[in-house]
Amino acid sequence: MAEPTAIEKPRGLSSRWRGLGLSLRTVGLVLLVVLIYAYGWRATKIDVYQLVTGLPNMRHILAGLVQPDLLVQMTELVAVEAPLRVGAGPKDASISGTTGARVVVTPRSVQPGEQVVFEGTGFPPNTEGRLLLGHQTARPRPITQIRTDVSGSFREAFVWPSFAEDEYYVRVETQTALNRWAPSEALALSLEKIIETVLLALMGTSMGVVLSVPLSFLGARNLMRGSAAGMAIYYLVRTFFNITRSIEVLIIAVIMAVVVGIGPFAGVMALVFHSIGAMGKLYSEAIESIDHGPIEAITATGATRLQVVRYGVIPQVIPQFVSFTMYRWDINVRMSTVIGLVGGGGIGYLLIQYINLLQWRQAGTAIWLIAAVVMAMDYASAVIRERIV
Repeated sequence: MAEPTAIEKPRGLSSRWRGLGLSLRTVGLVLLVVLIYAYGWRATKIDVYQLVTGLPNMRHILAGLVQPDLLVQMTELVAVEAPLRVGAGPKDASISGTTGARVVVTPRSVQPGEQVVFEGTGFPPNTEGRLLLGHQTARPRPITQIRTDVSGSFREAFVWPSFAEDEYYVRVETQTALNRWAPSEALALSLEKIIETVLLALMGTSMGVVLSVPLSFLGARNLMRGSAAGMAIYYLVRTFFNITRSIEVLIIAVIMAVVVGIGPFAGVMALVFHSIGAMGKLYSEAIESIDHGPIEAITATGATRLQVVRYGVIPQVIPQFVSFTMYRWDINVRMSTVIGLVGGGGIGYLLIQYINLLQWRQAGTAIWLIAAVVMAMDYASAVIRERIV
């Protein structure tokens, strides 16, 4: 006997309408996303043409950043001074210098309109230099440029202009480049400030840990539940964590700079305030994710709440606490470079000065040093976390 064959029923109208409705919802969602991005493009005034046309203006900035001011060639300064009187006085020569370089001024006393001759010997050969006129109450002012010959000598003669009568001195300076190099001033300042930045982050992180660790136990639901008072404390602590970490660290740094003044202390206080919320939240979540077996076992022995925390909670969370702390220190080092821009001390404070003065090579020195320290800190914290966790 032949088996009955299944007759395929036609799809109902309801399933077709459901498929059509799903397609319409998909199209509507796509259109909504397109409208949001179109409005966002217009609201943020994105202009690709302006970006392309403005790139050539960055050539001098990029040139400075890729050529940081790291080393300077050392020079040898040779300076000799000789007295000179403007007004009536002796007409013999004024000689200065006994060994090596020396200067002869003829005459010793000169009046306006009279010729004066400056002669030097014993200076580095074929070297540019300066002839300056100084007074005991003012810094020397350049008179003219000089250049020594192959024997290290020079001679300059000109008519003395109208000048106030008094006792002056003539100073001859030459600088010779040496085959030695030294750290530039920008590199020395950047190294000093990057150390301050790392210590700033260390102090901010350490003080944040001291304050956030006790609060994190009060902000862990699994430890505070069981009573209305405990849950009330839990919600208060969690609200405090949310408030402290929701305020941008730059805003806190500006406020602290007003309270305690511009400097690294303002940066430390800003990092402490922000770190309490960030680390407190991480610590609390680590406590909430612990294994409850040891806690139940210790509680069954009649231990107090503090003993349960001491022997059942802390041993489980120490590795995570150390990992989170190292990670937060790494973050705070990067934050320290930014809060320095608003007066929080560290290398950021130096960097913003270089940028304001358009000293891009010096700014490049600070930026590359920041990048090197951040990469080193990132690697070190990763290694420590890997060995502990």
